[in-house]
Amino acid sequence: MKVMRYVFPIVALFISLTSFVPADDSDAVVGTWLNGTKKGHVQIYKQGGTYFGKLIWLGQPTDPETGKPRTDEKNTDHAKRTRPLMNMLLMYNFKYDGGNVWSDGKIYNPEDGKEYNCKMTLKDPNTLDVRGYVGISLFGKTQTWTRIK
Repeated sequence: MKVMRYVFPIVALFISLTSFVPADDSDAVVGTWLNGTKKGHVQIYKQGGTYFGKLIWLGQPTDPETGKPRTDEKNTDHAKRTRPLMNMLLMYNFKYDGGNVWSDGKIYNPEDGKEYNCKMTLKDPNTLDVRGYVGISLFGKTQTWTRIK
């Protein structure tokens, strides 16, 4: 009986640790996500063998001054500043690396008008870490996104 007192906690600990490991599914990232700033919803989808994301909801969809739909006013390319933010492609060319990581993609940030290299890591079925960076991943910023049910 003394043995059971030690075996049970060890087995219970093992089960609890292994039950939180996310499944290795290349399409697990597909869905709608609330971005880290909580200002938008991004729909991630697969086309061919590559993953993309577009902006499908904005907390403030219209310009408060004009009442017109918000545009890409901070884009470094002046010719693109009049395009609407809604349904804009923000993420593209992600490839699944395995281990719940998608990399080699690009992400566009309409808040500063710049594009960054990007990597996504699925922490659990409802939590996605999105890391934008310049050059190497070490020099970047991570946002945690939450799945919209």
